[in-house]
Amino acid sequence: MRTDLLKSARRIVVKLGTGVLTDSQKRPELPQMRQLVAQVAGLRKQGREVVIITSGAVGSGMGELGLGQRPADLATLQACAAVGQSQLMATYEKLFKRHKLSVAQVLLTHEDLEDHTRHFNARATLKRLLELGVIPIINENDAVSTTELKFGDNDRLSALTATLLSADLLFILTTVDGVIDHFGEPDARRIPLIECITQSVENLAGGTQSATAVGGMKTKIIAARIAVRAGIPLVIASGRNTRVLKDVISGKDEGTLFLPDKRGLTARQRWIAFFNRPAGKLEVDQGAKQALLDRPTSLLLAGVKRVGDFSKGDVVSVCDAKGKEFARGVVRHSGSDIRARQVSHPVIIHRDHLVVL
Repeated sequence: MRTDLLKSARRIVVKLGTGVLTDSQKRPELPQMRQLVAQVAGLRKQGREVVIITSGAVGSGMGELGLGQRPADLATLQACAAVGQSQLMATYEKLFKRHKLSVAQVLLTHEDLEDHTRHFNARATLKRLLELGVIPIINENDAVSTTELKFGDNDRLSALTATLLSADLLFILTTVDGVIDHFGEPDARRIPLIECITQSVENLAGGTQSATAVGGMKTKIIAARIAVRAGIPLVIASGRNTRVLKDVISGKDEGTLFLPDKRGLTARQRWIAFFNRPAGKLEVDQGAKQALLDRPTSLLLAGVKRVGDFSKGDVVSVCDAKGKEFARGVVRHSGSDIRARQVSHPVIIHRDHLVVL
């Protein structure tokens, strides 16, 4: 199953973390970037489409500006990103040109993917680049982002990009071999396969101590949740392995493979579920939750217990009595009207505009 699932992947998103791109001085590590580019070029020669999500701009800028720790203030972070991004792209362009491959820089903000029109424009542009044989290299537009440089991070950006493009496979390459049980202990072991992201899996994920990186394994598990729900397999593996992409594609036991959810999502359902910051919350009773989980159905007024503040047409979180989000949807009424029970129709979120996460 592993071999069949991975070998058939035609459109692949590869996320390269700061730790696998930069050296101890936070500058682009040329030998390492060279081998990663060679691996991507190998996939292209097999006729596969490849999109790269790159980190490293802030780290590269820190090295150039002589900063030893990741700045805490937004202005300095953006300055580092502005300095580092141009260096990073110049390096990628030079390295890929040796393989007779063209690259395109694509800088995104969360708003580019949240706004419905810009969302589909971004998808059309990326697909056209792939049709032209170009390798899009994507990073967050850190130099102008007004949300603390966060999608929240490039792990999430990679999962959203894979979802946007209906990719067949997502790689997140990092400095470890995969998801590790008992990390840092004598009995540590790599987990080769994760069929379902349970609480015990989430408990394995920690943050990061890196001065340049954001998130660590925790953000990778969050990214995995997005990818697998969208029906996309994800592999977390070591970017220091010079054969990692080839080995995984061939079905070898490398990294940690997250199996995709078999439930399908339409393009609109993906947009609702993953590309919006919920404007508010609806808390529902256990009966309503179970009905939504058991079958495609609409959320009715009778099942709503608590209501946040939001407007008609907003995307909202649907939570259970413990406050745990389990679905998202587009509301047909404002929060104030629902609280007052002054709605023209008992359907609060129609089933066509509701996604169980």
